[in-house]
Amino acid sequence: MAGKPKLYYFNGRGRMESIRWLLAAAGVEFEEVFLETREQYEKLLQGGSLMFQQVPMVEIDGMKMVQTKAILSYIAAKYNLYGKDLKERALIDMYVGGTDDLMMLILVFPFLSAEDKEKQLAVIVQRATSRYFPVYEKVLKDHGQNFLVGNNFSWADIHLLEAILMVEEKKSDVLSGFPQLQAFKKRISSIPTIKKFLEPGSQRKPVPDDKYVETVRRVLRMYYDIKAN
Repeated sequence: MAGKPKLYYFNGRGRMESIRWLLAAAGVEFEEVFLETREQYEKLLQGGSLMFQQVPMVEIDGMKMVQTKAILSYIAAKYNLYGKDLKERALIDMYVGGTDDLMMLILVFPFLSAEDKEKQLAVIVQRATSRYFPVYEKVLKDHGQNFLVGNNFSWADIHLLEAILMVEEKKSDVLSGFPQLQAFKKRISSIPTIKKFLEPGSQRKPVPDDKYVETVRRVLRMYYDIKAN
């Protein structure tokens, strides 16, 4: 019997959080190894576990998988969250890709200067409300179904809910002009596995704080500043 997936990353959101979301939504238990020192990271490098010298890395089904999109695609396919045919998978990939572009604006936020954070916040809200959320609002309105693709729960729904909650942490009323997304959020949040992941005590990580930023910078030797988009 295969063991639980094991996730190697920092004790924070970053690029691993969407992987946690997807596994949790699929009802899959997983273990985590948190990188806290440079020595841990170098041991993974020296052991050949990091193909491109980067994390996240996930041990699953006898593989040591890297590259976030590859990991997510594998998990989605393995647990029937990736559509029923190639056309549905293409739609899911497009929706996830758009949502991911929005989420990347938020992922870099903790690493910005105070001045750049103010600029980035405006960009996040503007892009969410004028570029990304209108697309999903229209999709849901046009087909009148509960889910984004094929009227079946998929990776696209999970990724969109994660993004919505991330933007709401920056601007709580961001969905005020999107009634379809408001209903979508309530609906997807009520799915038992998602509901469990959103409860206190789960493996969902909190908003990144200064300790998380300092740990990432120290382990990866990030001695440069990230600029706002």
